[in-house]
Amino acid sequence: MKLFLEEWIQPKINVREDYAIVAITKHGTVLARKLHRVFSGSDVYYMEKFEQGDEAGKGITMFSGSVRHLLPALFRSYRGIILIISLGAVVRMIAPILKDKKTDPGIVVLDDKGQYAISVLSGHLGGANELAVEVASLIGAHPVITTASDVQKTIPVDLLGKRFGWVWESAEKLTPVSASVVNEEQVAFIQESGEKEWWHHDRPLPSNIKKYDSIADAIAAKPDAALVVTHRKLTLEEERILENGVLYRPKVIVLGIGCNRGTEAEEIISVIEETLEELQFSLKSVKAVATIDLKKDEQGLLEVVSKHGWAFHCYTPAELNSVKIEQPSKTVFKYTGAHGVSEPAALLYSRAKSLAVVKKKSGNVTISVALAKDGLPENME
Repeated sequence: MKLFLEEWIQPKINVREDYAIVAITKHGTVLARKLHRVFSGSDVYYMEKFEQGDEAGKGITMFSGSVRHLLPALFRSYRGIILIISLGAVVRMIAPILKDKKTDPGIVVLDDKGQYAISVLSGHLGGANELAVEVASLIGAHPVITTASDVQKTIPVDLLGKRFGWVWESAEKLTPVSASVVNEEQVAFIQESGEKEWWHHDRPLPSNIKKYDSIADAIAAKPDAALVVTHRKLTLEEERILENGVLYRPKVIVLGIGCNRGTEAEEIISVIEETLEELQFSLKSVKAVATIDLKKDEQGLLEVVSKHGWAFHCYTPAELNSVKIEQPSKTVFKYTGAHGVSEPAALLYSRAKSLAVVKKKSGNVTISVALAKDGLPENME
């Protein structure tokens, strides 16, 4: 009965875009409609009593009752929510439905007059800071952002390399390392692989963040915290740097793979994991699997890349033959028209000059591993 009642009182939502604009007052409705006209990718919700007659044509959704019943559905459905409601009321209403900063949508609050755009929730990971700035610029408001790293124009530890697909480990260190960054303590930065243009501002790095050529050099300097970007698994000695450090995994590993028809996904991933363990490379740094176009419908390969979210790229025999390889095969050429599969596929996708592993055979699978020195271009996906 309780579940039925909750479903009955919960207003229906009509999701078309990534962002929702919500208003509950007369002046807020005017502002919501104004913002909707200039902010693409937005849906609008306001109360039925402010109906103006053109809502259906403009794709505007109206609701009755408390907006509190609308919010849970909006939270599940939108990337960001702009609420033209008092800040205090918003805090009270969203408190019971908050889950995690990695999944909660970005929340921006506007006052009825549109004077301030306040980043309230998921400023970094949910994109509320950027949303507040964008909305403010569209309606002539002042963006209000309180995230320390944004205010002080330093590195946001939880977002470093995010636009390149970097993922971080040691999540429990994000908060203490972020504190070291914003409190201007000495922070070591070591980058062994991945995109070099991660610092995209037109100003130098803050003076308390110093780059080191190696983890050993950074350990010797005894910094207060560290940011380490590498595809490698660290040695026990190197792991000392992570006592107050965050480890980032850039997407730089390309797996060239050939396999017999019908090879199971379990065998393929087993060979991949075994090979990367031998290299002491992290599975989290894998970017893509590359192969010959004859394997574009190979079920085992498709299952592996789908499970891990890796790019999957197939080359024609002519494309593969355009690459000089160490171990050409007459047998492979006889059946595929290519002198090799795993070697040239890995080299083509990564644009590397050499391979970390050259045509390792294991059961039904042949694997080559390439490492892209400065990350991989997005247009290769």
